[in-house]
Parts: sequence; structure tokens; C-alpha cells
Amino acid sequence: MSRKNMFWLILAIILIVFIPLVVIGGDFAGSDAQAEDLIMAIDPTYQPWFENVFPPLGGEMETFLFSLQAAIGAGIVGYIIGNIKGKRYAKNIK
Repeated sequence: MSRKNMFWLILAIILIVFIPLVVIGGDFAGSDAQAEDLIMAIDPTYQPWFENVFPPLGGEMETFLFSLQAAIGAGIVGYIIGNIKGKRYAKNIK
């Protein structure tokens, strides 16, 4: 990949990440909290059908699990890309 293409790719990534933050702004609540607020707005007497099996583990554990999920996903994507690139490289050597 040429330096020019790499520059445009990095610029596109930066714009995709930062433009929504600047345009939308505000607090980014999770979908669970938004769903709970909407349900309570529609029917304030709503009672959940069941309780959690395990108590909530806390913010640190939630952050850890999210980071672990992201790391595993990045590892899988990196392996696939590396495997494809390695096969092309081995094919060109023969």
C-alpha cells in the first residue's frame, strides 16, 4: 500500500471516529439504559420477568470483559489477514 493510500485511509478512520463525537456530543449511554428509560416512559408499572442470575460485577469487570472481547476479535481478524497475506506471499515465491 502506498504512502498516499495509507494517508487517506488513516484520515478516513480519524474522521469516522471523531466527527460523530463532535456532531452528536453529549453522554453516550448504553442501549440497556436507553431501553429501560423507554420502557419506564411507556409503562411506569412494568415489572421485570426475572432477576439476574449473578449480581452485577461492577464497572471494572465490565470494562475488562469488553476489552477482552475486543482483543479476541482483533486477534481473530489479525490472524485471518495474516493468513491470507502469508498465502499470497508463499504463492509468489514459488
